[in-house]
Amino acid sequence: MQQVHRHKRTCRQTCLLSWTSRHNGKTTPHINSWLERRLWAYGIRCHLGQNRAHNSNHRNPSELPLCVEVTLTEGSRVFETWKNPPPPIFMQYFFFNVTNPDEFLAGAKPFVSQVGPYTYREYRPKENVTFLENGTRVAAYQCKTFVFLPERSVGDPDIDMITTINIPAVAVMNKVKDSFWKSSLVSIWMNSLHVGMFMTHSVNELLWGFKDPLLSRIHPMNPEIDEYFGLMYKKNGSNDGEVVYHTGEADFMDYGRIARFKGESKLSLWTSEQSNMINGTDGSAFHPLLSKKERLYIFSPDLCRSIFMEFEKDVEVKGLPAYRFTPPRDVLASKEENPANEGFCVSPKECLGSGVLKVSVCKKGAPVVVSFPHFYLGEENYTNAIEGLSPVREHHQTYLDLNPTTGVPIRASKKAQINILINRISGFPKTKFLNETIFPVMFINETVVIDDTSAAKLQKLLLMVTLVSNFPLIIVGLGVLLLLVFTCLIVCEHKLKMTTKEDTSYSPVSNKEGDEKNVSTYIGMTPIIEKS
Repeated sequence: MQQVHRHKRTCRQTCLLSWTSRHNGKTTPHINSWLERRLWAYGIRCHLGQNRAHNSNHRNPSELPLCVEVTLTEGSRVFETWKNPPPPIFMQYFFFNVTNPDEFLAGAKPFVSQVGPYTYREYRPKENVTFLENGTRVAAYQCKTFVFLPERSVGDPDIDMITTINIPAVAVMNKVKDSFWKSSLVSIWMNSLHVGMFMTHSVNELLWGFKDPLLSRIHPMNPEIDEYFGLMYKKNGSNDGEVVYHTGEADFMDYGRIARFKGESKLSLWTSEQSNMINGTDGSAFHPLLSKKERLYIFSPDLCRSIFMEFEKDVEVKGLPAYRFTPPRDVLASKEENPANEGFCVSPKECLGSGVLKVSVCKKGAPVVVSFPHFYLGEENYTNAIEGLSPVREHHQTYLDLNPTTGVPIRASKKAQINILINRISGFPKTKFLNETIFPVMFINETVVIDDTSAAKLQKLLLMVTLVSNFPLIIVGLGVLLLLVFTCLIVCEHKLKMTTKEDTSYSPVSNKEGDEKNVSTYIGMTPIIEKS
C-alpha cells in the first residue's frame, strides 16, 4: 500500500477544536459552504456521468475535472466536509426505570416506566486521515464527543436516579456459572457486598461509568476486568478503531463504502461468511443517484454487524425531495423466518426469536441483546413480558431520508435498544424465581435534520444541478424557438410584400382602333381639367 499523506492530531485535540469552533461562534470556511461543495461535486459530475455509473473505466475526457470533485481526495470539494461533518447530530438516551424490582424477583411481571430524553450534542470529526493504494482508499479514526444539552432534556443527569437490572452482576454470574467453585465464591461476595439483581444509579453514572463493588472485588485477581462500568464508559472522546473507506476514485458508486474495519476486511464473530461480511458505509455518506430498488447497507460497530435498509416511501423535508429508507423486519428476523440470519447464531442457545439479536460475542461475553425500541418489529412475547412497553412505528422506527440526486442525508433517526438476557442461574439463589426474560435497559435515538438555511441552499443548488443536467435540452429548445421565430419573420415579410402589390391601383387599356397585332397596354391616367 502506498501512503500518500497523513493528518496527525490526537482524538481529544480534534474533538476540542470541533467543539470550540462551534461554541465560540467561529465557523471555518468549509462549513459555511458545505452544501455548495457537495452538490457541485455530486450533482454536476453525476448527471454528466450517470450513463457510466457501472462502467467507470470508460470516461469522457470532459468529465475528468469533475470526477476529481466527487472523490475523497485532498483538495476535492467533499473532502473537508467528510472529515468534519457540519450538520448538528443529537444523541438522546431513554431509560426504563423498574418500579417493582422485589415483586419481579418473587416471580411477578416487571413494570417499567420510560424516562427521557437526556440529550447530548454529538461531534464526530475524522482524524489521522491517511490515503492508501494510490488514493483509491482512505483510512481514518472517527472521534466521538458528547456535550450535554439541558434545554433538550427532561432533567439533570447528575440528580435523576434510575433503577435497572444489575448488568455487572448478571455478566459475572453468566461468566462463572459453569464452575461450581467460582459461582459459589461470587455468590458469597454478592451477599457480603449486598449486591442484588437490581441497582440504582444516576443517569450520569449509568452512562459514563461508576465504580462497581463486585467488579472491584474481582479486579485484583483478574486485572483485565475493569472496576468501572457504564453503558457509554470510555466512549466520550474515543473512537471505534481505524476504518478504511473507498474514496470513489475508481468508481463514485463506491463513495464512502467501508473496505476494512480495524485492519480486517471481514468479521470473525459469527458462524457464516455472509454474516461476517462488512457491507456498506458508516451511515453518514451514500453514493449519488440513488434508486428505489436498491438496498442500502450500513456497518454498525455497536451491533457488531452490517444491516440493510430498503426504500419505503417518498418524503419531503423542508421542501426537499427525499427517499425514505428503513430496515425491514428481515434484518432481525429469526432463522426460521429469515434463513440468512442463521449465521448470527453462535450456538443453538444463542438463537432468539424475531426482533432481537444477542451480541455477547462482541461484548466480552455479557448477555447483551440488541433490538429496536420497545421491541418494535419483534415478537409479541418480548413486549408482553414487560409491563409498560408499547411499540409505535412513528416513535421507534429507524429511518434515513436521502436526497436521491446527491445522496445527501437530509434527515435521519437511528434507534437501538440495549437489553439484558436474564434467567435462572444455578448456584445463585437470587435468580431462583426468574424465567428467561429479555429485560430492556435503555434505548438511544441518534438524529440529524438539515437546518433551514442549508435547506434553502440545497434547493437552490438542486435547481442549478437540474439546469446543468438539462443543458443540452435547453440548447435544443432555444434552437427550435429561434427557428420558429425566424420562420415567422420570413412568412410575415412575404405576406407584407404581397399586401403592398395588391394595394397599388392600375388598369390595362387596349388600342382598339389600331391593328390587333399592335395592341399595347399602358396605364390610363385620368386627366385633370382646369375650370375657368
